[in-house]
Amino acid sequence: MNLKRSSALVGVVALGAMTLAACGSDNNTASTTSASGGASAAAASTASCDGKSNLSGAGSSAQKNAMDAFTAAYISACQAKGKTVNVAYNPSGSGDGRTQFIAKQIDFAGSDSAIKDQQATDAKARCAGNDAWNLPLVFGPVALAFNVDGVDKLVLNGETAAKIFNGTIKKWNDPAIAALNSGAKLPDTDITVFFRSDSSGTTDNFQQYLAAASNGAWAADATGSDFKGNVGQGAKGSAGVAQGVSSTPGSIAYVEKSFADQNKLKSAQIDNGSGPVELTTASATKSIESAKFKTEGSKDLALDLKATYASKEAGAYPLILATYEVVCSKGYDADTSAAVKSFLTSAANEGQSTLEESGYIPLPDAFKKTVVASIDAIS
Repeated sequence: MNLKRSSALVGVVALGAMTLAACGSDNNTASTTSASGGASAAAASTASCDGKSNLSGAGSSAQKNAMDAFTAAYISACQAKGKTVNVAYNPSGSGDGRTQFIAKQIDFAGSDSAIKDQQATDAKARCAGNDAWNLPLVFGPVALAFNVDGVDKLVLNGETAAKIFNGTIKKWNDPAIAALNSGAKLPDTDITVFFRSDSSGTTDNFQQYLAAASNGAWAADATGSDFKGNVGQGAKGSAGVAQGVSSTPGSIAYVEKSFADQNKLKSAQIDNGSGPVELTTASATKSIESAKFKTEGSKDLALDLKATYASKEAGAYPLILATYEVVCSKGYDADTSAAVKSFLTSAANEGQSTLEESGYIPLPDAFKKTVVASIDAIS
């Protein structure tokens, strides 16, 4: 299934009302909905507000700001129906979220890569013998955020990015970088790489991109949720790596656009073979439109992004990720099942209304229908 985007999508609005909390954490405080916005969301809400009042989730820090928006919309909607609810979400990293979900410590996991292989098998036990489903509720482009004195515009391709992140390219004025940036005053300074020190779906997606787009500069098997570059400085969470780049001249990191925006970081353009492409909503959407599900017709909506990462489509920004909510298809107790369905239904509908303000890309209408159908099928 191709993900078709409506023409209503406009440029990303710069994130203003979200602030970072403690250094090195992902304790971002999301902007709360205005009184009029909250009332509108509540009036149009699809949330039943059934089931238990308190849900718990953990995992992807990439979706933390989106989760704040989802929770605010859900709380507002249920308050209008006379019910007090809350969703406690800990942005502990995708790997930790999946681990906690399998161990029944949380109701759902946020993950930037689909649960699979042995973890999917283990999740069946947690779900009383039933499959866990991957439901993509947030799309976000990943920025190659950089902080280089005197350089406002930077172009990289898959090969140069791979060689930077595996330590083969060590200086900003390396001939391979210079060849992509004619006329730029690249300094003769060392490159400082920041990477996620925690197990991260963002890392998984980024390394899959490098493996697909680097002409062999990144090993095909150097993927997964832990960084395999053997170079650089680790930092905890998306906020940690963004803060590292912000405070370190000569540095670069892979980080979700929302966190790059928060820290006012510059993002490299990517040339996958059809010319440099700036990171914008429109260019990321062009890539999302070509993404396909791994299994057509399944209620498990894991995506196959390898072809997207390797695409040479003009004007398409290839480095994107889909971040999932990992849930039990069946096997919850009745109160948990009802609450999970209510919250996710709200998130897939009115919860999407403010995501562009946070640097995300709301669900395309046709894709939203597919997600809601899977949510409705949870039992």
